[in-house]
Amino acid sequence: MNKEKEYGLFTAITMIVGIVIGSGIFFKSDNILVYTNGSILKGVLVFVIAAIGIIFGSLTIALLASRTTKPGGLITYIEEYVSPKAAGAFGWFQVFIYFPAILSVVSWVVGVYLCMLMGWEATPERMGLIGGIAFLTCFGINYFSALLGGAFQNFATVSKVILLGVLSVAGFIYGDPKLITNSDVVSIAGSSMAWLGALSPIAFSYDGWVVATSISHEIKDSKKNLPIALVFGPIFVLFAYVAYFVGVSILVGPQKIMELGDTHVNEAVTILFGAGGAKVFLIFVILSVLGSLNGFTLGFLRMPYILAIRDMFPMADKVGYLEEGHHIPKCSARVAGIISLVYIVINYIVQKYELIPNSDISEIPIVASYIIYIILYVYVIKLYRAGEIEGMVRGMVIPVVATIGSLVIILGGLQNLMTFLYLGICGVVITIALGYLGRKEKNLVRQV
Repeated sequence: MNKEKEYGLFTAITMIVGIVIGSGIFFKSDNILVYTNGSILKGVLVFVIAAIGIIFGSLTIALLASRTTKPGGLITYIEEYVSPKAAGAFGWFQVFIYFPAILSVVSWVVGVYLCMLMGWEATPERMGLIGGIAFLTCFGINYFSALLGGAFQNFATVSKVILLGVLSVAGFIYGDPKLITNSDVVSIAGSSMAWLGALSPIAFSYDGWVVATSISHEIKDSKKNLPIALVFGPIFVLFAYVAYFVGVSILVGPQKIMELGDTHVNEAVTILFGAGGAKVFLIFVILSVLGSLNGFTLGFLRMPYILAIRDMFPMADKVGYLEEGHHIPKCSARVAGIISLVYIVINYIVQKYELIPNSDISEIPIVASYIIYIILYVYVIKLYRAGEIEGMVRGMVIPVVATIGSLVIILGGLQNLMTFLYLGICGVVITIALGYLGRKEKNLVRQV
């Protein structure tokens, strides 16, 4: 079916920027400072280290994005350059681990900040309920109108960029720059590498840069516009993140941020604008986080469909059906919605009983994702060696640097012992997927 393209370059960029900025940076700064023992410089360093993996990863993925307009994003690239079975396994990982885990935590954060805004007691039940309602709202917007979902994404992104800009500038004007170079906390040398564990929450803060590939087939002139979005978006995010992290850290103070946790944003805006001004800014924070939630929802609703049209998902005929004249596969969206709600309940249980200290379930898929990205980077190098990608910088240097950056993020993630459990969970889902796809192949052979 030839479908009218719904999204332009600006929406593709705002989808990346809007998903990445707006959730992680607001509630992971305290986690980062805990890992770095309050060192702002170490925090900036790990932001830059993580950005190497993301920026060069974006440049590498952009090379693959420019070669096809088929629906599926990363699934398409793995299918074409690795194998269909590997693509199916990765798709299951995204459907049953990656998207719902991150969606559930981002929706929870909406509850955190709405409770701050309204002055409600932030009980797990209240934050979980608010998060569920927020997700269902974003689900409804995208389920009934692709254009409305894209328009909200643009609006939310502009709002959060303004918010970050104000807090960053105000931090440098009214904060204490001496905190950056405090001799008690800036020493990077030493035997302990525990501070690299900050790469895990930072990787989450950056995460979402590949989600735009899930709507690649709906982006106007996607061979040109998607690569531009994949390159510009992460570079912009790096500068915005470093400015915000340093600004808010010298304004509130690293020790105070670690004590306050997720509520440090409220403290920052209260210092600057008083209680009344803080309320206004919290509205912008909520819109910012909703933008991230909307972007992930927009991408996730299509994921079961993308697998189903390849016959890689149960009930493929129903899940892969797209009604003529519509842009959202309804059955696929409902499947994604149910999975997300299940994860919202799981996240509520994890948060209520504090099952994952200084972390949450959003970090489960992070390390596994970067392992999978490395596979794609290796195949870009293979394409270069086969003469299908021109230029040593594009075909060799960029993917090699992206691989090194990803390996550093993986190393940082492994500093957290919970990562081994996370990899085990991801491994179980991938194993089930491979088993399902293997049975499908055998049945097909028997029918032939």
